[in-house]
Amino acid sequence: MKSAICGTISFSPNHIFNPNTGDRYSLCTGQCSSLCIPMALVSTGPGKGGGLLEKPVIEKVTPGRESEFDLKKSRKTAPPYRVMLHNDDYNKREYVVQVLMKVIPGMTVDNAVNIMQEAHYNGLSVVIICAQADAEDHCMQLRGNGLLSSIEPASGGC
Repeated sequence: MKSAICGTISFSPNHIFNPNTGDRYSLCTGQCSSLCIPMALVSTGPGKGGGLLEKPVIEKVTPGRESEFDLKKSRKTAPPYRVMLHNDDYNKREYVVQVLMKVIPGMTVDNAVNIMQEAHYNGLSVVIICAQADAEDHCMQLRGNGLLSSIEPASGGC
C-alpha cells in the first residue's frame, strides 16, 4: 500500500488532527479523499507513557549450528566422565595441589589437598565429574603439568 504522506508532521501530545480534504497535512488525499474519517493522532513527548516499541531480538540459527538452548540441553544430557588422578613418585604434594587449583575451575585448597591425599594413599582419586569434552581438556592440562591423569565414563551419573 502506498503512503499518501510525504515529509514529517510533528504534533504536540494528544493533538487532534482534523484537516479538511486537500490540506497540506491531510491524510485524506487521492481518489477517495471525500470518504476520509477524521481521527485523533496521539504522540507522546518526554515523560511517562507510550513510545515506540523496539523490534524484538530473534535468535537466528544458521543451518548446521545449534542454538544456545540446544547447547545447554545437550550438555545436560551428555554422559558424565570422571577425571582420575594417579599417584606418582615424582611430584611433590604441594605441586600437585597447586596444579589441581590451577587446572580445575573452582577448586579450593581443601578439595585439592583431599584429592592429592587420596591419590597418594590409594593410588587413584576422582578429581571431577563433568562432560566428556571438559574431562578430556582437564586430563590433558593435568598431564601437561606433569601429573598422571586419565578419564573414564562415570556410571551412575554425578
